[in-house]
Amino acid sequence: MRMRQIEAFHAIYVSGSISGAARVLNVSQPSLTKVLQHAEQQLGFALFRRVKGRLVATDEAHVLFREVSDVHDRLSSLRKTARNLRSGSAGNVRVAVLPALGLDLAPAAVAKLRKAHPAVTFDLMTLHHDDVLRSLYERRSEVAIAYAPAPHPRLKIIELCTAELVLMHGREAAKIPARIELSWLKGKDIVGLSTSGPVGDLFAAALGRSHVIANEVISAQTFYLAAALVRHGAGIAIVDEPTAYAMSDARTDIKCFDPPMRFNVCAIHLEDRPLSQLARSFVQAMKEQVLQAQAAHNPRSR
Repeated sequence: MRMRQIEAFHAIYVSGSISGAARVLNVSQPSLTKVLQHAEQQLGFALFRRVKGRLVATDEAHVLFREVSDVHDRLSSLRKTARNLRSGSAGNVRVAVLPALGLDLAPAAVAKLRKAHPAVTFDLMTLHHDDVLRSLYERRSEVAIAYAPAPHPRLKIIELCTAELVLMHGREAAKIPARIELSWLKGKDIVGLSTSGPVGDLFAAALGRSHVIANEVISAQTFYLAAALVRHGAGIAIVDEPTAYAMSDARTDIKCFDPPMRFNVCAIHLEDRPLSQLARSFVQAMKEQVLQAQAAHNPRSR
């Protein structure tokens, strides 16, 4: 498919009509219809059919849209970069972070840089651990911030700081020691994680070494969902520090483990693609935000 055909197909699929797509693309309906017809002729199958006066995507169109959507997003990014270069602005930074870091720390870092460099634009996405790394390989992000990434010959890993897993619980819970050993969890009902990343693996390994079996009464996919369940009184959860800081309120409290379960917070980029000055500034801003949050909350002193 040619780029014009991809744009036409994407606009028609999203808007659901030729007229709506024509308005989005600022072209006439007849010309857009002609582009669609040429695309269908080249492909050898129909993309849309008329059903009771409505334009309905075919099964083939649904499959094709997933691929076209990626191309469309990359084209939009290319155009944005070209506009920035033409206008002489400082540029665009494409960042991928874990959901836990997207709750508060990454937005704070972006806001800080935007104040210092108003012309800079950002593409900020939250992705799970494996998808964060994939976004680098696929060039959808320039830099990623993640937890405990495994060494890889294609990746440059920059350690920003260390964080640790903490216990998040409701304040109405029975008295809990200021610092707890893993054995305290034995037989306790906890909110567990249904997905495993490096930090989830860290916790599972620590439980195994301590021969501790906790009762996973609720399974959540992310740390922030586990923290939200704690806030609503559904149980206790083991979460990362950034999530605990962002999600804690008057209903919750945070306790540290003894010994601590620590992991590295890292910035990652492709080895063959050094970071731009703006990306390096973002990485520094993220490091500062994490350290500030740790200093402000400092559950180790509780």
